[in-house]
Amino acid sequence: MLTTSRGDRIVYDDRGPVGAPAVIFVTGAGPTRAEDPTTHATAERLAASGFRSLFADRLGRGESVSAGTITLDAQIDAIVELAAATQSPVVLVGHSSGCAIAMLAAPRIPDLVGLALWEAPLGLFPEGAPAWWQAIRESIDAGALEEAVAGYMAGMPPEWLEQLKASPAYPDLVLSWVPDGEALAFVEERGYRESLVSVSVPVLALTGTETFPGMRDTAEEIAGAAAHGSGEQLLGSEHSWDPDAMAARLARLLSEARRSGPAQD
Repeated sequence: MLTTSRGDRIVYDDRGPVGAPAVIFVTGAGPTRAEDPTTHATAERLAASGFRSLFADRLGRGESVSAGTITLDAQIDAIVELAAATQSPVVLVGHSSGCAIAMLAAPRIPDLVGLALWEAPLGLFPEGAPAWWQAIRESIDAGALEEAVAGYMAGMPPEWLEQLKASPAYPDLVLSWVPDGEALAFVEERGYRESLVSVSVPVLALTGTETFPGMRDTAEEIAGAAAHGSGEQLLGSEHSWDPDAMAARLARLLSEARRSGPAQD
């Protein structure tokens, strides 16, 4: 467990040898770490390869508790402080809306050696992410949390919304999605190049072999905007990666970083 300088309590699973190059997973809106076997399996495979993995509950989810309002700044601070606590080179792995959060956290991590972004849902909102998020933010501010959840899930498979409704955290869970919405809106408005201008490490923009329309185009745009970007496909579907494929790719990225020396300036 980590208590941040803000007083937030971040609970995480820590696998692999202490001091080894580490991966920090930044999940998107939705699951707690207890509900995410794919990320756990990936972490286990990385640990077996001699690398360290930290997989935390996001602020306001699972066992992680926010001392105040859940904001994008607070979520970024939690990631940055978790990275500092590893005292080792770090690769951030963003998943879905967690990609936008990871993109914004990356420049603040001195020992960052890589940034991997799995299926960032950017450039896919018909009205643009800023307008999409403004409408959801207005619903949250009005206390219409069910409406906010439905707005956030617009365009996604309807069964995903039905699964959320079965959660005991519904509809309050949308409050932990505020960093996601703010990050998606900010990155899209700011632009990929400007968002990554201070990131000098390799940036992997990843999509599954089966993915949603537009995801591959977005990945290529992000890769093209990064100083050292690469758009790649890995085995995966339903917005999720195959643990073996992802662990192997991350292990290669960590090994390359270990050979090349210091992290980003």
